[in-house]
Amino acid sequence: MNRPAAAMGLITALCVFLVSCTSGGSYGSNGDEQIADPTRVIHYVSSDLEEQQPRIISEQAREYEKKHPTIKYEFENVNTSDLVQKIQLLAASNDLPEVFSYESGRPLEQLADNGFILDIEKVFRELGLQNELNPAAVKLLKSMVRDKGLYALPLEINIEGFWYNKALFAKYGLAVPETWDDLLHAAEVLQSHGVQPFSLAGGNKWPITRLINSYVIRVYGYDAMQRVARKELKVTDPGFVKAADTIQQMAQLGYFGRHVNTTETDEATTMFLEGKTAMYYTGSWSLRDFNSTIRNKIGTEAIGLFNIPLVKGGVGTKDDWLMNAGLTTSLSAAAYDDTMKDWLKAVFTGYGDKAMQEYGVISGFNVQNMPEDVPKLTQMAQETIDSVKNGALWFEALFDADTQTVAWNNAQLLIASKDYTGRMYMQDLQAALDKQQ
Repeated sequence: MNRPAAAMGLITALCVFLVSCTSGGSYGSNGDEQIADPTRVIHYVSSDLEEQQPRIISEQAREYEKKHPTIKYEFENVNTSDLVQKIQLLAASNDLPEVFSYESGRPLEQLADNGFILDIEKVFRELGLQNELNPAAVKLLKSMVRDKGLYALPLEINIEGFWYNKALFAKYGLAVPETWDDLLHAAEVLQSHGVQPFSLAGGNKWPITRLINSYVIRVYGYDAMQRVARKELKVTDPGFVKAADTIQQMAQLGYFGRHVNTTETDEATTMFLEGKTAMYYTGSWSLRDFNSTIRNKIGTEAIGLFNIPLVKGGVGTKDDWLMNAGLTTSLSAAAYDDTMKDWLKAVFTGYGDKAMQEYGVISGFNVQNMPEDVPKLTQMAQETIDSVKNGALWFEALFDADTQTVAWNNAQLLIASKDYTGRMYMQDLQAALDKQQ
């Protein structure tokens, strides 16, 4: 949906009237049906397919259903393009499903502000589940709603950074870059030997802004984009302009290849895994491809990970990692009762261990017992997440839909045309931010 703010305005206008006139009944049913049928149905609505992110919840829920025949579980898949509108309309009628996926950032914050969703940290503390939550994941998810609370379950957590080909680095005598100057030097050396330095899926647009943001957080620190949202920083400030100029310069030098703006994720991944590029900025969501014996032609032993290099004079540190929580999942406040308390405790006890042991999935839940057969790269990513002190948000996390479009479309223009300068990019972005409500 292109105008979530407008729809949320409808929610705000209706919420007082609707909350006073309805009793917060179960999703998709009415009061008469509840009296006639004592069975409680717990609904989970998501734009993911059930065999994707929701599968662990669904498996746990169906095990619970076997032991509690009056508690039924239903999963509903909704098209990605329809999800936000559907949830907003359900919120406006005080009929949210018990569990649902939603858009992170401002839309999620507005649901929280209107009291539609639960603070999960408080709920888990009440249920004795607080030790299930990974602190780095909690901190990241809180930052997505300007630290007002934990309003999304950390079903998925990704660490981002530069994955690199160890064999190519060794072949050309390169060390892991400590600074951006080191990174640019490594790129120059690689290119001089006919090796494309970086894979970049410019066709997807957001990977370009990931690189801009990586420089930004080394200049201003991990909370740079929160400070932009609080209007403490402007994206026209020197560090932002320098970030855009730096990425543009790298593109102009050919470090991302000749057809970067038509390169999609699959091609960028393949180039890295076939040894055609030496570095690939991506997240741990790519581990499925890295661990695949079919896709990975260089071998897992040849892949390493390093954090974003430091910028001279910047305040960012190696303790700060860019992180991503994937599609967020929240809990309805109106549906929270003793039944839900018991269900939540059953579903989320040991969630992190189940995710890792059975599926090799890195979640924002603690893993108490790391399986011995977990792939080394997956284990490395999990250990890195466990060590993170500060998780930084991606560039557009607190942008509205219109501002995000400006950031993405102009990022392609930035790396394609030397006439569109870093300052021009940031001026256009700041103009969009100034219009953002």
